[in-house]
This record gives sequence, C-alpha cells and structure tokens, in this order.
Amino acid sequence: MKRLLLLALFAATAASAKAPAERWLDPECFEVGRAPMRTSFIAFPTAAEAIPENDYTRSPFYRTLNGEWSFLRVDRPGAEPEGFFRSGHDDSSWGTMPVPGIWELNGCGDPVYTNKPYPWHKFFEVKPPLIPHEQNYTGLYRRTVTVPADWKGRDIFIHIGSATSNVTLWVNGREAGYSEDSKLEAEFDITRYLTPGSDNLIVMRVNRWCDGSFLEDQDFWRLSGIGRDCYLYARDKRRLADVRLTPDLVDDYRNGTLRAEIATTPGIGSVRLTLRDAAGRTLDARTLRPRRNAAETTFEVAAPKQWSAEAPNLYTLTAEALAADGSVTEAAAFRVGFRKVEIRGGQLLVNGKPILIKGVNRHEMEPNTGYYVTREEMVRDIREMKRLNMNAVRTCHYPDTPLWYDLCDEYGLYVVDEANVESHGYHYRDKSKNLAGNPAFAAAHLDRNRRMVLRDYNHPSIIVWSTGNEAGNGPNFERCYDWIKAFDPSRPVQYEQASYHGDYNTDIVCPMYWSYGQCEKYLAENPQKPLIQCEYAHAMGNSMGGFKEYWDMIRREPKYQGGFIWDFADQALAWRSPEGRLTYRYGGDYNDTDASDSTFCCNGVLASDRSWHPHAYEVKHQHRPIHTTPRDLKNGVVNVYNENFFTDLSPYRLLWEIASDGQPVLSGAVERLDVAPQATAAVTLGYKPEQVYALGGELLLTVRYQLRERQGLLDALYEVAADQLTLRGDDAAARFAATAPAGTLRVADKTVSGEGFSVSFDPKSGFIRSYRLRNVELLAGPVRPNFYRAATDNDLGVRQTGKYPDSRMWAKAEPQLTGFALTPGDSEVKAVADYAIPAVGARLRLTYTVAADGSVRISETMTADPARKDVADLMRFGMAFETPGMFDAVEYYGRGPMENYADRSGAAFVGRYAQRVADQFHMKYVSPQESGTRSGLRWWRLTDDSGLGVEICSDRHFSASAIPFAIPQLDNGSPEYVRHPGDLVPDGRTHVNIESVQSGLGCVNSWGRLPRPEYLLPYGDYSFNFLLRPVAGGR
Repeated sequence: MKRLLLLALFAATAASAKAPAERWLDPECFEVGRAPMRTSFIAFPTAAEAIPENDYTRSPFYRTLNGEWSFLRVDRPGAEPEGFFRSGHDDSSWGTMPVPGIWELNGCGDPVYTNKPYPWHKFFEVKPPLIPHEQNYTGLYRRTVTVPADWKGRDIFIHIGSATSNVTLWVNGREAGYSEDSKLEAEFDITRYLTPGSDNLIVMRVNRWCDGSFLEDQDFWRLSGIGRDCYLYARDKRRLADVRLTPDLVDDYRNGTLRAEIATTPGIGSVRLTLRDAAGRTLDARTLRPRRNAAETTFEVAAPKQWSAEAPNLYTLTAEALAADGSVTEAAAFRVGFRKVEIRGGQLLVNGKPILIKGVNRHEMEPNTGYYVTREEMVRDIREMKRLNMNAVRTCHYPDTPLWYDLCDEYGLYVVDEANVESHGYHYRDKSKNLAGNPAFAAAHLDRNRRMVLRDYNHPSIIVWSTGNEAGNGPNFERCYDWIKAFDPSRPVQYEQASYHGDYNTDIVCPMYWSYGQCEKYLAENPQKPLIQCEYAHAMGNSMGGFKEYWDMIRREPKYQGGFIWDFADQALAWRSPEGRLTYRYGGDYNDTDASDSTFCCNGVLASDRSWHPHAYEVKHQHRPIHTTPRDLKNGVVNVYNENFFTDLSPYRLLWEIASDGQPVLSGAVERLDVAPQATAAVTLGYKPEQVYALGGELLLTVRYQLRERQGLLDALYEVAADQLTLRGDDAAARFAATAPAGTLRVADKTVSGEGFSVSFDPKSGFIRSYRLRNVELLAGPVRPNFYRAATDNDLGVRQTGKYPDSRMWAKAEPQLTGFALTPGDSEVKAVADYAIPAVGARLRLTYTVAADGSVRISETMTADPARKDVADLMRFGMAFETPGMFDAVEYYGRGPMENYADRSGAAFVGRYAQRVADQFHMKYVSPQESGTRSGLRWWRLTDDSGLGVEICSDRHFSASAIPFAIPQLDNGSPEYVRHPGDLVPDGRTHVNIESVQSGLGCVNSWGRLPRPEYLLPYGDYSFNFLLRPVAGGR
C-alpha cells in the first residue's frame, strides 16, 4: 500500500513540474496545486450547529460562487485575449454564463451525443493523448468576490464541484492551480492569493477537451462547463484534516463497532467524538489526543439498529477539533450506518444476508440543465426509484456529487460507486493498445479511483467500489484494484471488463447484457463469485420484454443476485421552439455535422421528465418485495411471501378483490400482516366458497399491498406490490361460438345487408371495404391482413445487424387475390377469398360469415412454403383497418391499463378498462415506434361517444390497438417517418390492429438480440378466428 501511495505522490510531483502550455495534452499532468482529497464534510463553528449532510449553505464558513459570471468562449486553446486573467482586463464586451451552467444549454454551441466514439473522431484522428485544437472551445470565466474580513488568519479554499473537461484557476492575476477529472471536485488553497475584506478577482479557464477526455468516453451527452456547485470556504488553521469511519458488525452480526481514524493539522490539542442515535441520545463520547496529527479509536455498540436499503437506520458522529486551551476551532457531523458487506460462499452479503440487487444505472443528467442536478431533483429521483421497488443504483460512470450519497444513506439505496474512467472508443478490447495498459495513463487511472474512495469512504450506502467502465483491462486497473483492496478491506471491488476471462481484479462477476443462456452457463459451474450484471435489460424505447424471465432466474439461482437496468431515465434534452412547443431532443437533432449516435441516449425506465414509460410498471412489478401465491383459494387462503431480508410486513395492509368477467363483486382487507423477512405465511382473506363459486364467468382474485403510513419518501396508501390469481379461467371459445340470432339477409353486387347494417366486399381485393350501421360508415379503410408493426428500437437493432432476414418484407407482403366466392344464405352469407403472397411464398385464405345481426365471423389462415428459408419472422399475425376519427373511445376486457405485450404483461392485470384513442399511443418515447397494444383480450370495443361502433372477440385471447397514426408514420426508414412523436400529425382516422399473436419486445440488448424464442413468430402456418360485431350503445 505504501509503495502505491509513493508512486501516486511521485506522479503528482512530476506533473507539477510541467509547463502550463503542456498540461491539457499531457496524461501524466492531471493536477497542479490541488488540495489533497478528503472525506466529504462541511465544517461548522460548533457541534450543535453541525449537520451531517453536504449542504455548505448552512455553515457561516462558506460563501457560494454560484450565479452569473462574465464569460467568453473562444474557438480554441491559445485564442484567449491577452491578459484575460488580470485585474485590469476589460471584460465589458463579454457575455455571461451561469455557474453551475452548461455552455451548450446556454447558447454556446450545440450539444453532442455519442455512445462509444470520441466526439472529435469525424475530423481528428483518435490517437491518445493528442487532442484537437479545432472545435476545442475554451471558456473563460471572471468574477469579483468580496471575501469576509473575519476570514483573515484562516485558510481559504475554493471548491469547483465539476469542470468539464479541466480547469485552470487564477486569483487576483496569479495562477493558483490546474485540475482534470470532470466528475470530482477540484479544491485549491488560495489563502496566499486573497485579501480578506476586499474584492478579489477569480478567473477560470475551461477547455472543452483535454487529455483527460480520453478517460471520459462515457455513453452520454458530451457537454462543457461547470456542472456542480462552486464556493469558497474558510477553515481554522487548527482543524480536522480528515475523518474516516469504518463500521462493522461482530458477534454473528449482533453487535457493532465503529473505527474512527482522525487526521488533524498541527496545533490541535484534542478531538472530541460523540456518537448519538437517531433520537439524539448520546451512546458514547470520548476525547482523543492526536499524535503526529493522527488519532484513532473504536466504538463498540451493543445491538445497533442496522443500516440496509430496506431500513436505513442512521447514527450521528460529531467530531470537534479543540485547541490546546480547550476551545472548539471547528466541528463536523457524519452519518454512521452499522452494516457489514462481504462476499462469502459465492454470494454478496449485507449484514449476513444474500440480498437481491434490484438496481438501476443513473446518469447525473437533467433535460433542462444537463449535468447540473439540484437536491430537489435528486430526492425526486430517489422517490421514483423507491416507487419502482428499486433498491440499488450504480453511479454510471463516474462519482456523483457528494449530496447524492447523503441522500442514499438517508433514504436507503445500495450504491456501486464508479470511478470516472472509460475509454470505450479506443481499442478497449485490444490489450496491446488500450489505455488500461498504457503507462502514460497509469497515474491518471489510479488518481481517479483513489480520490473517489478517499472522498466517499464514509457513506454506508456505498457497498461496492467500481474501478471504471468499458475501458478494457490491464495493469492500470489491476493497480487500482490492489490499492482499493489494501486501503478499504470492508467493501468488494468490481470491474466489468475483468468479468469475462477470469481476471482477478473483480470480486463480483458484473458483465453487461448477458443473455439468459450466458447467465445459466456461468451459474452451472458453481462459481465462487456472485453474478450481478452491472448493466442489463436495455430499456430503449418500447422494451423490457422478457424482464420477468431474468427475475425468475434470479429468484431461482442463489448466486445470481440481480443487476442494474440500463438505465433510469432517458437523456433527451428539452428544447423549446420559438413558439414555445416543447420537444425532447437526442443525438443529431442539433446539426448534421457533429458526431451522433441518435436515440441511443434514451434507454430509460422513465422519460427525461421522470414520467413513467409503460415498461416502468413491469419493472415495479417484477421488483415487488411481496408475492402472493395460491394455497387454498376455494376457502380464501393465500400464501404471502416476504422477499425482504431485514423488515417484516407490519407496515402494510392487504386489499383483495374478486371480479366476475371484469366486474368487481367481492372485496375485503387484512389490516395487519405478520410475515417475517424471507418467510411465507398463510393469510385468510375472509370470503366463503359459496359466495364465490355461485358466480358466473371468469373469476379473478387481485391482491394488493399498501403502506399503512408514510414511509420515507413513499406516501401512505402507496401500492408496493400486487398479484392476480385465477379462481376460474375464461372460456374464450364458448364466447366466440355463441350463435347469432336468426334473420333475413340480402345480397346485391358483393354487398350483404340486413336489418340496419350492410357489409360490402371489394371484388378486386376480396377485403371488406364498407361496414355500415344505421347508415353510419364504420370503416375508413379496408379490413385487411397485417403481418408487420412499426419497428421498435430493439427491432431496429436486430435489423441493423444484417444477421436475420429483414422483417420489412412483411410490410411489403401484399396479398394477391387468386379467387373470391360469395355464397348467399337465408340467415348467413359466406365468402371465401384466396391469395398468394409472392414476397414470402405463402398462401392466405380469408373466410367470412356474415350473420343476420350484422356480425362478421372472420377466419384468417396462412400456409407457409416450407422450402423458403429466406423469410423473416413475422411481427404480428392479424388484420388491420381504419375507422373515421370520431370512433375514439376504447373499452375492453383484458390486460391493462397500460400498453402490454406477450413478453411484458406481468404488471398489466386483467380487467375492464375504458380509455380514449388519443391516450393509446405513448407520446413519451423519444422516437415514434410501435405503441398502444393491449394483450390478453377477451373482448375489445371501439365506439363513438354515443356508443356506436364495433366489438371484437376471438376463440382465444388476442391483442389489439387503436391509435391516431398509421404504421408508416411510426416506422423508422419509411418515407412518412418523423423523428419526434410531437411532430406526428393525425390523419383524422383511427388506425386499428387486431392479431392473434404479436412478436415480443425483448430486452437483452438493443443492438441485435432477439426476444426469447417463445415470443417470436417464425415463418410458418398461422390462423386467427375473430368476430367483428356492430354495437349501438350498451353491451
């Protein structure tokens, strides 16, 4: 460990000797004059005033530098006006820039989004450590600050929370320091440059790119500027230099210890430590006398309330620095969470329990302010994570602002804290070339990891360190792993790129986007390291199909402990037109010249504005901590399983409801649940068999769990979990086979008419072209076969690989009529249309039976050519038609209320739902694609406001959609496609699709993985029988 520290110090010393002009091009020069990193805390005058949150505004020793600064952006390094950092420089012609503030979101340049490529790769060779001058805009900041007179005699520091990509600092015309690493603060001791009681000029220079940018090639918007708070603060020369706290659980996890290691500056007589519980009661207090400016002690606490994400119990330790005369020079407060993290028996344990990681990746990104995120927005994000039953977050792919960890400590989230190291765009899989093995970048790798650990060490929420992301593997990462393991044995260390070939420098196998089969293969080998995917379930666009199957495996396999969804929220940026219309923009929206990876920045469970995508409900459901299964349903007894590891179910109440054919008939509640962690209990609901089984139709029991009182950020009565159980199944075939009433039909010129209705066939196509009820035309387009859907983002990823036949052939698969026959009858008329589909080599038959009540029974049968091996999978098998736009009310009995699909339906419970066509299409996907489908349908109805319209049922459960847009408008690659949902223009019709089956969505990744085989529609024989029935108000 000492050797590593000496190496780091040597690198820093060598860096300091570099000439200023070379710094931004020299990977071995990443700081000059920067203050040593320490654990994050705020100093206060007394212990009574000290708070354990990183809120500098609460201390009188701090002065904010946030606000408007004079600002000038020049085209390249070296183009700065002469003397710009001097007091006499005239900056009256400069503009302004907020701090914090992102240049590109404040009128200075266009945002650039790339996933893997470096943003300059289109015009400058990617060759580390060389950085282009061209387009390497340089921002100059100037501000005059009055430093309080009573700060004289104290040491004064400047805190620059985040500068992208680097920062050079001048104070009163003198250079004070330089720093790289855009996601950790740069602090400088500027005491000797300032004059307390006077105005002082602070100047910063920030380059858009520097050599450090080679280690910051993350998949996010490449923005520039100051992304976090900036402030000045004054410290007594006799002060706490650092406070490092290590909690532990001993005696079989019953009791706790807290090791406190204190570093001080010279002149401190003693340090007083006081440990208090959540109620403020003093548990222990002791005074330490530093020797050689250091002291340590270990507290012992009997049976402490343990910290976990489920129960984030916190204690507070205050540390007071005392001068030789006993006076307090300063104080600080720290949160303490008693918990133990270890890997044993191939499992990750927290407090001795093999927890499940229901995690998500989260970028520090807001649609309006970019990298700058306020406390209120952080709390909002944690609230949404809690609502989604998430319990863990990975700080992809850099350390967050210290306040984030305070909030995770307080509200309870497990954190994987990740160093700001990613060089994805430079040979990261080639060990002979990647930066993981490049000696010139060795010190920078270690510095970024070391400073992260030194800063964030005290947070109980951090249970794993991550040395970086997608940067290859090699000695630079091995060195980081070795240093962290020596410095902090209390936590595991992981690295994704060390997960694939048995490399030693990861304690957790944490791959990205392993398929179900890859996970099963690893687990079959009885591994010694747990499997926790650092990224999985790529939530891009209409996605998350098959998420249930991941969680089925996780719950089945003890050493598969979960993963982190990619990712939390879309990264689209808010943009307002001159007329005020809001659009969420993605890569390529700002110009046609910059590097761009289009919509690949939008993979969120939530939209950018934190509204829920439909798949968010599936995430919440599969993450649910309470599960209900049948025990003795006839007598109203269910099994309730508590998946929590540390908390019982006493905070919840159980609500149950029985519905007959979607109509609620019985309900009740169980107000108290006595179920221990990881236990199952039989719970009697209270209904009697005779109450239930006398009812007709399909009988479904829905069980829901609500919070009885507010808990953390979740309101009282919030529903955390639900399940739906079948008491009696649905008989779709009987419903479909119901006999139509007798009556008289007339046939004239391919038109069948009866009492109040008519059905007309097109002799050229064989399709129904008109369906009239009470002289009102129900159709605005023929009822025709449909085998295609607008491509989802995952569909596009499959298509772009070129590995599979292109599904667009089904969009062009026009049936060609080969025969049509209409057979009149007294009470029903039959028609048969036969087709060839040359594009796919199939034959199709449509059989129609028109009954006297106006209903039309339709059978669609396709016969494939077994010799054809070049035909793509179908996207759906069904029919499509349009109606006039006045038919805009949807009512159905099936899965809902949100859109759902064959492989994403767990959260969509069967019920009766009434909705509007305008609300079916999900407008928050950043790009148009397939949307609006409801599956598991028993019957489905589309009407106008008077109740006039059509109803559909089938001999099996089916799916349907009704949206205001045509497939070509939504299908990327078609001439009618538009880039943003907000640009879609309804054509005045309602576009209906009904199908027996539709392809699943998939979620393994969005760049080539198909949905699971059971949700695919391979080329073959298919049939679909359904009944199209007119309705005229009332069911």
